[in-house]
Formats: sequence, structure tokens, C-alpha cells
Amino acid sequence: MRVPFAAALALMVTLMAAEPVVAVDEVSDGQWYHQFLNTVQAHQISKGEGVTVAVIDSGVDGNHPDLAGSVLPGTDLTGHSDGRIDVDGHGTAMASLIAAHGRVRGVAPAAKILPVRAFAKRQGGKSKFAVGVRWAVANGAKVISISAGGEDDLLEQQEIQAAMAADVVVVAAAGNRPDDASVAFPAAMPGVVAAAAVDKDGNHAEFSVSGPQVVVAAPGVSTSGAYPGGKYQTGYGTSDATAITAGAVALIRARFPQMKAPEVVRRLTATAIDKGTPGRDPDYGFGVINLVGALTAEIPAATSAPAATVTGPPSARPSEPDRFPWWILVLVGVAVVAIATGVVILARRRSV
Repeated sequence: MRVPFAAALALMVTLMAAEPVVAVDEVSDGQWYHQFLNTVQAHQISKGEGVTVAVIDSGVDGNHPDLAGSVLPGTDLTGHSDGRIDVDGHGTAMASLIAAHGRVRGVAPAAKILPVRAFAKRQGGKSKFAVGVRWAVANGAKVISISAGGEDDLLEQQEIQAAMAADVVVVAAAGNRPDDASVAFPAAMPGVVAAAAVDKDGNHAEFSVSGPQVVVAAPGVSTSGAYPGGKYQTGYGTSDATAITAGAVALIRARFPQMKAPEVVRRLTATAIDKGTPGRDPDYGFGVINLVGALTAEIPAATSAPAATVTGPPSARPSEPDRFPWWILVLVGVAVVAIATGVVILARRRSV
């Protein structure tokens, strides 16, 4: 079973007061990731139009002015709402990093948010993420953002695998130190885009968990987002990096609507800006997300592995076996025929 959210708090990784009071300049400063990611240029190409992103979290305040018109009716697995209520604030913040369009702006401001309220508060109780994933897929989500984590859960694993098989890109938080020593579930699952966090200089955030399952890194320090009741907050963590990465995936899916999920992930990783040890590494995965590159670069078609298994840049994919020179095969064939003919003739001579 998934651990209680008291134990998974660091994996949700947005530390905020119950009633945040954020100065205007803090809200502005917390939007630094737009310049870092060059969203102005990216939005000239794609804003996430026509893409639905499911946010499986604490619900989303659909009445927040910065999210007006962006939050679809969803589901509440803890009560009787349609998911557009949030007493915790975490889900609203994550949704705003993806699709807000006011004082705070999301990475994909034209995308739609499908709220899946899997818990009411981060402390206590059990999550309902497996049911939430299944519901999100059945209700049109093309991207699922999970800014949470816990222990491996078989049912949730099966639902996430089914989601990926249904052409959905799943993004999840890698986790935070010191509570987490390794990449958490479901981010650790093969095929899931495990998001690590970087700071304002683009360097690996000290709190961000490292591990071989990390796929990409994104801004996750001092980001500003929406809070229920028309308020704002600042936060940090791989939760934020996850939502921002989910927004990047929405941009790609809007730009290339016929592209299947594995190739969307491949485009995200192939264009990522390499950091740290050359190639994929435990801190950054394939690198820091590059919005403009992901929307404009020419990526060679995958030819050496099934598309469903390709999640890395061309250099990281298995290479084709070396082709044996055809002319050697011809010479060998001729030699075999000649030898066989000689044997037959010799046999006939001996029988005479």
C-alpha cells in the first residue's frame, strides 16, 4: 500500500504556510523559470492547446482567477465534489505551474487541467492514486502529472502501465532529501518521466534525489504559484519540477498532435540540455528540459528499437547490429557450390 502522506510529505515537496502571505515582488520573482526556459519564444510555437493534463493531487481551486476557464470538471476520490476544491493548496499550485494565465503563468497556459482529488490533506489517510490514474485515462488525459510518491504499489503500477499503453505520458516527482534516499515510486517505474529539480543557475538542487531512474530535470526552487482563494504562494521541490515538466510535455503534444507518447518522451529527452557527467546521469537524467528545442529540433526517427522502449536521445538508444558485407556471403556461396560439385564428381569417379 502507499505510505501515508505524512511519510510522503517530502515527495510532495512544496513547503507552504497554511495561509500564505506573499508579497507582490515575491510572486514576480518566483516566475524566474519563464526566462530560464524561454517560454516567450516557446509560446510563439505552442501553448498547449487541445491537451488535457490530469493533476492527481489535493484538488484544484477552479475559481482562482489565474486558472479561470482552464480547470475542467474532474473527480473527487475523497468526497463528493468534482475535484475543483482544494483545502491543502498543493494541487492548485501544481496546476498553476502547468496552465495558469494571470499574475502567475504556467508553462502551457492554453492546456486544460483535469483535477483528480486523491487526498484532501497531505497529512494522514491513504491515497487513491491507482483509481485516479485509471479515471484520468478514461476521461481524456494525454498527460498525467503526479507530484507525489511513496512505496511501490502493485495496483498503481498496473494502472500506470495501462496509462502508458494507452498513449498517455506520465510525469512524476523523483523525491526530496533527506527523507528520500532514492528515486520514489512511481517515478522509479520504467517509462515514467522522473523529474529532478534544478536551481536558478540550472544546477542540481541539493534537496533533489539522485538516481539512475531520473529522466530529466526542471526548475524547482522558489517558484511562485496560485493558492486557493485567489492567493499566491512560493514553493520548492521536485513537485514543482514535475508540474513544469508536465507543462513541457503538453507543449510538445499540442505541437505534434499525432505523435505517440514514447516519441514525445524521446523528443523531450533528446533535446534536453546536458548537464553534469556527459550523457545520462543520476542528477539530471538526460538533462534540463529545453522547451524551444523540444518544439523545433529535427529528431531522427527511431529505427533500432521499438518506439515504446525508446526514451532517450539518439546517442543513448541501442545501435543497429553491424551489417555483414553481402559480397562475402556471395563468395562463400560460390565456394560451397564449387566444393559440392567437386565432391560429386570425385564420388562418381571412385564408383566407376
